[in-house]
Amino acid sequence: MLETRRIKHCRQCGTPVAYRVPDDDNRERAVCGGCGTIHYENPLNVVGTVPVWGEQVLLCKRAIEPRYGFWTLPAGFMELGETVAEGATRETTEEAGARIELQGLLSMLSVVRVGQVHLFYRARMLDAALDPGPETLEARLFHEHEVPWDEIAFRTVRDTLQHFFACRRAGGDYPLHIGSI
Repeated sequence: MLETRRIKHCRQCGTPVAYRVPDDDNRERAVCGGCGTIHYENPLNVVGTVPVWGEQVLLCKRAIEPRYGFWTLPAGFMELGETVAEGATRETTEEAGARIELQGLLSMLSVVRVGQVHLFYRARMLDAALDPGPETLEARLFHEHEVPWDEIAFRTVRDTLQHFFACRRAGGDYPLHIGSI
């Protein structure tokens, strides 16, 4: 279960907070005992792509924890000041050095226990050049039968890849896959 009491002190004045249900609300929030500021804790967005070159998909071997040494799609936390699409493109460039053209949104998966929402786009690689960044040990293209399924870092990546390949085998219609993990 997600630990919801992560805020200890007010971000405005530094006074310790207390978790209680504020007036006109329906759930506990971190409320400052000094200035009265209510602090909301909301899910983080993880954005990424399923980059495709011909019949192959691009995967990145992680050079960071969690899941160091496991394979993933290029993805990461969305930054303030960017759209979901901009974040997905940025993460693909940072992690794999791949040049892409975004296609449709492929999957949206809620990971409730860690307070995240993962959003993956299909992406067409503009060329096969790769230049992995510091968070990636190796970036590589895989045919479906070559994907190291036992070494996939996250369930959201596995589900997204399975959805992608199933849609491709069924003729190339890619409806949005929505789910929870």
